Amino acid sequence: TGGAGWHQPGTVRIVACRNGRAIIGSGPQGTRAAFRMNNATNAAFLEFAVHTAKAAGDVILPHFRAALDVADKGGAKGYDPVTVADRAAETVISEAILRAYPGHGIRGEEHGWQQGASKYTWVIDPIDGTRSFILGQMHWATLIALHDGTRPVVGVVHQPFVGETFVGAADGTAQWRRGEERRALRTRPCARIEDAIVVTTDPRQFRTPEETAALHAIADPARFLRYGGDCYCYTQLAMGFVDVVIENGLQAYDVQALMPIIASAG
Repeated sequence: TGGAGWHQPGTVRIVACRNGRAIIGSGPQGTRAAFRMNNATNAAFLEFAVHTAKAAGDVILPHFRAALDVADKGGAKGYDPVTVADRAAETVISEAILRAYPGHGIRGEEHGWQQGASKYTWVIDPIDGTRSFILGQMHWATLIALHDGTRPVVGVVHQPFVGETFVGAADGTAQWRRGEERRALRTRPCARIEDAIVVTTDPRQFRTPEETAALHAIADPARFLRYGGDCYCYTQLAMGFVDVVIENGLQAYDVQALMPIIASAG
């Protein structure tokens, strides 16, 4: 989706807001007022995404570590598992978005792209890490992002089995939550690749000689390399436990929720 930015910062002033509609005039205070409104709006979007991800978790959890039929939607592109939990969770999320924000677009891994009338598009991966999910492992989560036509401005990663949520927003929010606990997320400094911990989900993502060489160029001189993790590779980066995540072949729904979290974590 496309969206215009501010081409002349400082020349717009929001002087009133009635019934959700801004009345705009010119003046030097406009940039600050507009940013305050944007931040407040993004905060509301963020809490909506958290609430919706938790609702999706309620649908997912009965299928975790339970007998489960798994379909392969990958075909000739390679094995790509999907379950009833993936599809049901995306339905819950999409329906919540349509009720709350009927003009917004939706792009989901399982149900495709629904264009909206506004600049906003919600980007959904109902279960990132389906392979881990079907094995009963815990490196999976629900990912919800909001793209404003220029960039992802809200990102939520929610793992219902352990009850933890990672959130990020373009205003600089980066936070880990569990119950009433709140902790700021912060990446750690690492000036040399020789001191870095590198993670990647699966080395088989790197199929060509050039891709394999790129992986080894980063991983070989590092302190050590770990495999596995899916979205959890990135949450551990935001928490300051790893230094480099290197992946290949990802889609928008795999990464957009993670981008505001990592950017705001430093």
